[in-house]
Amino acid sequence: MHFGQVANFKTESNIPIDKFAIAINSKLKKSIVIKSAEEVDERFHSRYSVKEKTYRYTINNSKYGTAIFREMEYHFPIKLNVGKMAEAVKYFEGTHDFSAFKASGTSSKSSVRTIYKAEVYENDERIYIELTGNGFLYNMVRIIVGTLLDVGLEKINPEDIKNIIESKDRKNAGKTLPPTRTMFNKSKLPR
Repeated sequence: MHFGQVANFKTESNIPIDKFAIAINSKLKKSIVIKSAEEVDERFHSRYSVKEKTYRYTINNSKYGTAIFREMEYHFPIKLNVGKMAEAVKYFEGTHDFSAFKASGTSSKSSVRTIYKAEVYENDERIYIELTGNGFLYNMVRIIVGTLLDVGLEKINPEDIKNIIESKDRKNAGKTLPPTRTMFNKSKLPR
């Protein structure tokens, strides 16, 4: 499930902009809905003009998981130390070289990214990890969450995150967790 996605395209359509979402929705699958359309500057690009992105990864930390949301969250039945995870996630804030948190074969020229805000919080038996930044490397969020899982299991200490970042070595970070459909990318458009 993705929320707040932005796309752009060029068209010579004569459909009025206020009717565009309705027209497109009539042709899309029911799993996709266009909420609004607006005209933007010719130079705008939905991927490269974005100011920030927020990703949320959800861990269902209950004993049995859930049938309804099983494809939308990662089920992990072993109790985690959420307080330590919340302490550890703060080390990701700021501008860092995230080489230790990128998948092999990543094509990005630079591994430097800025995380503006990083949070771990719990609601009932779900743990939410939210990261807001200027961009993310391929699998970066899933590797960060895998590393935070190790903190929650008390395999590593929260302050170890600083050394893992500084090492720039993928072998020092946690495993890459599987994708979930609750991970979302909410882009803020430039105004």
